[in-house]
Amino acid sequence: MDLKEIQNLIKFVANSGVAEVKLEMDDVKITIRTTLETNVTEATYVQQLPAQAALPQAVVPQQTAPVVVNVSAEAPAAAVEDSKFITIKSPIIGTFYRKPSPDKPVFTEVGSTVAKGDVLCVIEAMKLFNEIESEVSGKIVKILVDDMSPVEFDQPLFLVDPS
Repeated sequence: MDLKEIQNLIKFVANSGVAEVKLEMDDVKITIRTTLETNVTEATYVQQLPAQAALPQAVVPQQTAPVVVNVSAEAPAAAVEDSKFITIKSPIIGTFYRKPSPDKPVFTEVGSTVAKGDVLCVIEAMKLFNEIESEVSGKIVKILVDDMSPVEFDQPLFLVDPS
């Protein structure tokens, strides 16, 4: 199971309202719990090492940090309001920067008009700075990520009003 399939599974569980899902495959065990009181979905990934028959001791599974996905109770109202906007998402995993360098001005601000192909930000991945260009022409309505913060693949970065 690759990262994209796991991300899709987390989104599906978050949207379905299911309290808990457990998935076990050959060497991977995934548990996704939705806590309704705090409106947070937690996904715990545990990859178990193959047990060796010669060793009588138990093999301790490796555990990665839980991934927390915010599921807001106000999401339907916000989705209707934001439906007229186009969301520009991150094409890669990395660190989000609003400026090309610390001494330069930001690429864009809320309220700025951008044209298709304009650079909106850079995302650093493995010491390479990748320019993220606007997919549409329009006005920046909201910047959804703080400067110098990590971003995931397909994470929303900007809301653009194309009108």
